[in-house]
Amino acid sequence: MTVQIKKTYRGINPEMLCDEIRGLVQKQGIVAGEARLQTYPLPSGATQSRVTMVFKTEDQKECGSVHIVGSPAGETKIMLDLDENLLSKEKISALQEDLDFILGSYEVKW
Repeated sequence: MTVQIKKTYRGINPEMLCDEIRGLVQKQGIVAGEARLQTYPLPSGATQSRVTMVFKTEDQKECGSVHIVGSPAGETKIMLDLDENLLSKEKISALQEDLDFILGSYEVKW
């Protein structure tokens, strides 16, 4: 089963967010794959960024991923998918707590 964490941040760069998530998952013993950055032009002349990264366990089993989309309006959205069958609830909970602590001031509350 997959745990999905969705958040929206304001005033944070998608690449920086990706680096921060990489550090937080590595702290939990999860291997972060190479980040794939794509940039798309918009009709206004601005650009929109998309970053994806795959996570693996130490024995190289795919255990999750993150998708990050940054808009020119300054909002950055993430969707973090984590496999509960390969990651302990403690690791997932600790990751979510770290994410909230470090990036909570950027989070848009609905």
